[in-house]
Amino acid sequence: MSATVPIAAADPVSAAGDRRRWIALAVVMTASFMDLVDVTIVNIAVPSIQHHLGASFSAIQWVTGGYALAFAIGLITGGRLGDIYGRKRIFLIGIAGFTLASALCGLAGDPGVLVATRILQGATAALMVPQVLAIIHVTFPAHERGKVFGLFGAMIGLGAVSGPLLGALLTEWNLFGLEWRPIFLINLPVGIAGLLLGHRYVTESRAPQSLRLDLVGMALAGLGLLMLLYPLTQGRESGWPLWGFVSMGCSPLVLALFVRWERIKTRRDGSPLVELSLFEVRSFAAGVGVQLTFGVVCGIFFLVWTLYMQLGLGWSPLRAGTTGIPFSIAVSTAAGLSVGKLVPRFGRKVLQAGALVMAAGALIYLAEANHYGAGIQPWQMALPLVVMGASMGLIVAPLTDSVLSDVPREHSGSASGLINTTQQLGNALGLGLVSVAFFTVVDSADLAHSPVSAVFTDAFTHAMWWVVGGLLAMSALMLALPRKARPHSDDQPQQAQQAPADRPLPVS
Repeated sequence: MSATVPIAAADPVSAAGDRRRWIALAVVMTASFMDLVDVTIVNIAVPSIQHHLGASFSAIQWVTGGYALAFAIGLITGGRLGDIYGRKRIFLIGIAGFTLASALCGLAGDPGVLVATRILQGATAALMVPQVLAIIHVTFPAHERGKVFGLFGAMIGLGAVSGPLLGALLTEWNLFGLEWRPIFLINLPVGIAGLLLGHRYVTESRAPQSLRLDLVGMALAGLGLLMLLYPLTQGRESGWPLWGFVSMGCSPLVLALFVRWERIKTRRDGSPLVELSLFEVRSFAAGVGVQLTFGVVCGIFFLVWTLYMQLGLGWSPLRAGTTGIPFSIAVSTAAGLSVGKLVPRFGRKVLQAGALVMAAGALIYLAEANHYGAGIQPWQMALPLVVMGASMGLIVAPLTDSVLSDVPREHSGSASGLINTTQQLGNALGLGLVSVAFFTVVDSADLAHSPVSAVFTDAFTHAMWWVVGGLLAMSALMLALPRKARPHSDDQPQQAQQAPADRPLPVS
């Protein structure tokens, strides 16, 4: 096992001379790829999971939303555990837990077990993913990191494109009669290889001055969010009972208690879960709002899109998966163009244009769904999907840098971790809101006398108005972002709690 070194004390010369660092890079990138693909691969298999397990729609929302919520709540704490106990150690625990959780997901025999194991997957991903950038930082000297992060970005683009297609193929092929289960079981050989190679080739490191854990803050944040999301997701199937509204009404009180505790923790030992002083930076506070809204928009769109194509139009997973390929390619292509050419020249105008054009693409999709009805074809969806994908690419890659632009340098790691946490929380909230934006229309329809395709088309178009509204709100919030992001120093320390800045939201 390699010696433990503090991240700030990494020797660039010895790092450059150690060829094993490229194997370490492959290991941590594979772990990130596994997490990303696991998110995107599940979306396309959701209808098949529902059919074969007899799952309710709320259970299906929890299969995707439970992962996002557990990942978001554990993200910053997972990074801090790496600071204290060693990034390699926590990374290996995370990848082992993620692999075990994947096996349990693949073996789940009822919806409740699948939801529980998906939450476990999200929690273990929260241990694994935050260590990646810190391990890269301690493994590679500053002059090599540009190349490394270029490879990292390419891997993310590959995951966005390959995840939906891989999910469609594995579901369609029905390997060994396992139906949807191979989408989880495929993680087993990858995870075991990553665990063995990571133990041998990844260098151990800790932060020179690690912060303390804030388990009380984590518990309060988790409780407050669960009090909001559980009744929002389950309330529709329970007839919107009084306890659900009481729970949602009390959620802000618990979150206010969380904020009060964070102030106490800051005064006590300077190790809060969330650095509240960051919200005094106007552009950061607005940027968190942008990330939260973006997460809500994507959480709603990607789930209802899958349900619309497979349950409403009756398409196979493969047909639905290949329909989304133009969207994924457009996201990856526009993201590179946005970061490399457009944002350095035009600044936040690119982000605002992306939000407005994405809203226009959603309106085109809405109009086409209404016009063609059940007879709509994949090629007819290509135009709105390319427009929405390209405009999302303009936003997703440069957004984090814009939000961090005015944040004090010493807080950049904490701020970046909080941004990514907010994005995932928004995704979980969007998945919960599908109950209101989509399923209320399905519930109110007379399925005995109305074609399923017509009902699901109506529900899809209703949900798309929510997407449009969210994108317009995003564009307005972006007015508070800096006109142009200021560049950060290349050798600026990376905090372990920083999640990949350009980790995209699920692409279905």
